[in-house]
Amino acid sequence: MLIGGLQKTSLMDYPDKISTIIFTPGCNFRCCYCHNPHLIENPEAVISEEKVFAFLKEREKFIDAVVISGGEPTIQKDLVNFIKRVREMGFLVKLDTNGAKPDVIEELIKNRLIDYIAMDIKGPLSRYKEITETDVDTEKIKKSIELIMSSGIDYEFRTTAYPKLSIDDFREMLEMIKGAKRFFIQQYEPKTTLKKEKLKPLEEKTLYEILDIAKQYVQQAGLRNVRNERI
Repeated sequence: MLIGGLQKTSLMDYPDKISTIIFTPGCNFRCCYCHNPHLIENPEAVISEEKVFAFLKEREKFIDAVVISGGEPTIQKDLVNFIKRVREMGFLVKLDTNGAKPDVIEELIKNRLIDYIAMDIKGPLSRYKEITETDVDTEKIKKSIELIMSSGIDYEFRTTAYPKLSIDDFREMLEMIKGAKRFFIQQYEPKTTLKKEKLKPLEEKTLYEILDIAKQYVQQAGLRNVRNERI
């Protein structure tokens, strides 16, 4: 599997666990607000698998989980085999995904290869092609949502509060995941984005308004990347 980066330790990315994050390069979307543009613009491996597994072996007593993020991990041909090796070492596995490859998600769930999954919802289905700048099949997005919500494993959905999304857009997204366990609203950060747009982030007052709406649709909702994070 291609590996574009590694964060040795995180206390935030796997709930209540100490994790290592593995970043895969390349993505099938081109969201202008992507906060990891270096992984999209440079879709080659910079770290070998064997170096990663050697590192995990050294740290197996100190970390609980491995988070596989991107880019978009589900476009990696060897993702399944990579995760199998990680699990054989005794680690929990969390997958971050955009949901465009429900067949891969289904295989991972069916074979109990992941313990937690986080899916980004980019916007209402009617705006997916505009936001991702790709000819995305929104039926696959819907299927991924359904698979995740019925999987029996722990999960969350999350959306970046892209300033061009309206409150009505959020309502439409929340209708898609009504009854879900968790939904997080992540503040847009204009510093390092794929298209270098310099849009003004939504005011915290607006984010809290969206949060209050979200609580009407899902079991747990929260804010991320704001000064006073709230759940």
